[in-house]
Amino acid sequence: MHVLIIEDNPDIVANLYGYLEPLGYTLNVARTGKAGVCCATESIHDAIVLDLSLPGMDGVEVCRTLRCEHRLATPILMLTARDTVHDKLTGFEVGADDYLVKPYSLPELDARLKALVRRARNEHVQSVLTFGDLQLDTSTGQSTRAGQALELTPTGYKILVALMRVAPALLPREALEREVWGDNPPDSDALRTHIHTLRQALDKPFSHSMLLTLPGTGYRLVVPGEA
Repeated sequence: MHVLIIEDNPDIVANLYGYLEPLGYTLNVARTGKAGVCCATESIHDAIVLDLSLPGMDGVEVCRTLRCEHRLATPILMLTARDTVHDKLTGFEVGADDYLVKPYSLPELDARLKALVRRARNEHVQSVLTFGDLQLDTSTGQSTRAGQALELTPTGYKILVALMRVAPALLPREALEREVWGDNPPDSDALRTHIHTLRQALDKPFSHSMLLTLPGTGYRLVVPGEA
């Protein structure tokens, strides 16, 4: 499980690494709110652990930015020393999925992270993703554009799901490779080949392209006519 920790306290970060890494977690850390937004939007994580009290951009603003500006759906577990109903409601209103008050139990944090990720994966499986005239039913694997069925390869399907989940945001190349192949991506030409094949199915039959390549950066979907 890949988790981003947005926390400025080095002792708390060390404790999280010491407890979660032996359990099989892969962890990234950002020590400011702005750095957390960058990390969260440039790489794919299964969950985010977000401290409420951060220097500069606090946790509420980070959460609001990720949800409203970047439309990021990654589960967010908020950490805070403030045990008040108002603070909890504020966190939930800006898009936090769960809340833990310091000091907290590390086993409980582990259990809550796993529950958040399990719930998010179940929601993804049952959902129909929609972007512009593009639809993809993750429960059946069927996809259409403007009502026309798309013939996708298995890898093309994975790529399209990953792009639709963040659309219209940019999905960096490394993040897309990890989403499709996990921690063992193939050689550098493989993704380019699969993107070309996906583009033939997604864009070639239509007058406007939806799949854009930003050279050296990544890929994104756009609404037809806004490329």
